[in-house]
Amino acid sequence: MERNELEAIVEAILFTMGEAVEVRRIAAAVGLDEDTVREAVRGMMQRYEENGRGIKIIELEGAFQMCTKASMYEYLVRIAHVPKKHVLTDVLLETLSIIAYKQPITKQEIEAIRGVKSDHAVNKLIEYDLVCEVGRMDAPGRPILFGTTEDFLRSFGIASLEELPAVNPEKLEDFKLEAEEEIQLTLNVDP
Repeated sequence: MERNELEAIVEAILFTMGEAVEVRRIAAAVGLDEDTVREAVRGMMQRYEENGRGIKIIELEGAFQMCTKASMYEYLVRIAHVPKKHVLTDVLLETLSIIAYKQPITKQEIEAIRGVKSDHAVNKLIEYDLVCEVGRMDAPGRPILFGTTEDFLRSFGIASLEELPAVNPEKLEDFKLEAEEEIQLTLNVDP
């Protein structure tokens, strides 16, 4: 199969599917090995970028997706009206960070870390499709386990969870000290 033909097929698949498609599925569809397909798609990604196209291909944990460049958003809004844009409050960002770094995680574990109920925050993150149920814990009551979605990766511009920034150990120690101080203040307050 010639390179142009392969790229045309990949482009048609990604355009039509509208969601991330695993390399293995594309390879199976075109009858080639995964490395050849991956190399072809990455070449397409580079050319799309170099040619200043309005679309791009992104890589998400062993899958590829065709999408619109963020710089084209204002023009899409003019055509399609204003799509609903989700606002992530500090509470939602805090909850999302906990889930992203600790997944899979139960709501009870999230609440233990945050120190407050997290039903609303978790439900909003599910509604925004940044978090989803990934299974159930093998424990009494079989609590739901939560993890991040492909939309989370897409929204934050990362290809995989390995690209999440590492937590600075010094900052982590500062956070622990602040939490301990807050606990002590709470315990010392008379009702």
